[in-house]
Amino acid sequence: MDLKSKIVLIYGPTASGKSYFAIKLSKKIKGEIINADSMQVYKELKILSAKPSKTNYKKIKHHLYGFQSVKKNFSTGDWLKLANQKILDIKKRKKVPILVGGTGLYFKALTDGLVSIPNIPTKFREKVRSLHKKIGNKKFFSKLIKLDPLVKNRIKPSDTQRSIRAYEVKTYTKKSIYEWFNNTKSNYQHEDFYKIYIDFPKNELLKRIHSRAREMIKKGAVMEVKKFNSLKVRNDKTANKAIGIREVNEYLLKKIEIDQVIEKISIKTRQYAKRQRTWASGNMQNWNKIIPIELNKFLKKI
Repeated sequence: MDLKSKIVLIYGPTASGKSYFAIKLSKKIKGEIINADSMQVYKELKILSAKPSKTNYKKIKHHLYGFQSVKKNFSTGDWLKLANQKILDIKKRKKVPILVGGTGLYFKALTDGLVSIPNIPTKFREKVRSLHKKIGNKKFFSKLIKLDPLVKNRIKPSDTQRSIRAYEVKTYTKKSIYEWFNNTKSNYQHEDFYKIYIDFPKNELLKRIHSRAREMIKKGAVMEVKKFNSLKVRNDKTANKAIGIREVNEYLLKKIEIDQVIEKISIKTRQYAKRQRTWASGNMQNWNKIIPIELNKFLKKI
């Protein structure tokens, strides 16, 4: 199996061992790793984002990790621009770009292109959300289908977030969100990629998630959140969504004990992993699924 002419993509749920596998693969095919995780871009969230250690950085060259301030938002478009630059640079040096992470939208933007929908004013978006709240999910979805028939059978009635997004795009731009999708193109061809999805068994993954939550506390997650709080990051900044910040703050306010912090982080992370797996089931049908016990077999074939 020759991967040296490819752009390798590695996706999997959180705590599935993606980073460890990426390092082993990099050693075999002379690769360099590019981050594809939306929280690992922030320099102040080393522990909570489970960013690779300095030891790993010494073993293999890593890119787009810990360079962005938590005081600034970082969009999928921002990531795609930088990732494209890194891919080009790595290929020029005759190395293999290996993108690894759990942010599905990053991979989709890379392989399918980024949708260039015009920015919709906040006030307009708030009106759509108010309408949804007023008439309820069922009536809102019926209204959406009449407004934009292309949505039918593509968005589930229970998917509130996507329904609201489709409604605001259609009403503001006068074009279906799927018309915007169809006009989107990637910089790459399908054959440029080799896609790996680490399909971790659910029960084993849950154990790893709980173990990692405990390890985060041992490594100093509480102190990391204290430093984060001292930066006075605005509420509208993306970094606030990092799992662990709210939970640790409850502990700092003496609302819960440290064991409860670990449990709450575990629960939130399990929920996130479930969303990642759900996203994968709908977007990664053509990826090479590999279960963990087969990863070493895969490496031997290269």
